[in-house]
Amino acid sequence: MSAFGDKADTSRTCAMSDTCRHRGFRATCALGNQIIWRLLHTRIEGAYMKRLFIIAAAAALMVPAVTSAAGIKVLSTQATEEAYRELVPRFEKATGHKVTTVFTGTLGAQKRLADGESYDMIIMAGPAIDAQIKAGKAVAGSRVDIAKSGVAVGVPKGAPKPDISTTEALKKTLLAAKSIGYSTGPSGIYMISLFERLGLTDQVKDKLKQTPTGVFVGTLIAGREVELGFQQVSELGNFPGVDYVGPLPADVQQTTVFSSGMIVGAKEAEAAKTLVKFLTTPEAGSAFKKRGMEPG
Repeated sequence: MSAFGDKADTSRTCAMSDTCRHRGFRATCALGNQIIWRLLHTRIEGAYMKRLFIIAAAAALMVPAVTSAAGIKVLSTQATEEAYRELVPRFEKATGHKVTTVFTGTLGAQKRLADGESYDMIIMAGPAIDAQIKAGKAVAGSRVDIAKSGVAVGVPKGAPKPDISTTEALKKTLLAAKSIGYSTGPSGIYMISLFERLGLTDQVKDKLKQTPTGVFVGTLIAGREVELGFQQVSELGNFPGVDYVGPLPADVQQTTVFSSGMIVGAKEAEAAKTLVKFLTTPEAGSAFKKRGMEPG
């Protein structure tokens, strides 16, 4: 069973169960106790005793396998969250490892790392991983690209869907909107630059509402705090209370690559690398595609 925390929290911790390992340990202990009881209370001939000792030795060998499972600590931003939540339980089942993940926004992740919080790996936009490598927080050469996403538009459930089919149509939609939501993450940074590129900075500046770090733009849209909002396709596509309008027109689209990086001094670096490999398998790619992302 997975415990990922409440969707509405600005940072959420997920922990995957290690029930199977406890069951395996209890089974090993039970077997050992049975063997000892038999040795103490039964007259055992040589051949039978040998068989019991063989069984006892096999049971003892089970313990290292049980205790070798690792506890992996991950810090992740939210664009890959939905697919990640689907995939990590499969990884745990396949490997026996336990994964604990904190989800937060880009600024929140940066602050946690700056404050010295301990993790084995991080998942953030590629340039943010590069910045953490430069800052000495992540291991040089450890960046692995996992998935990429474009920016999308959403409106409150049941509201008319605006025309964003062309750049000119998008400009008209922005001018007509009374309020516009955007994030503190890569999509928000891009939208500010796009408003400037389209010559709309002055016209939209009083309409803008930015979410706090770790809060989805979908929250503003679903609450009807804004008429429309912009965020990664993977974050808006299936958000409750939001009608997905679609991605930005191709000529003004921005694709963000989301990547993993190993933390310097990670306690479970090898196990974390195994998780990264799992997140880049074809099986994982299918989960990302379901959320409007592209693998790698």
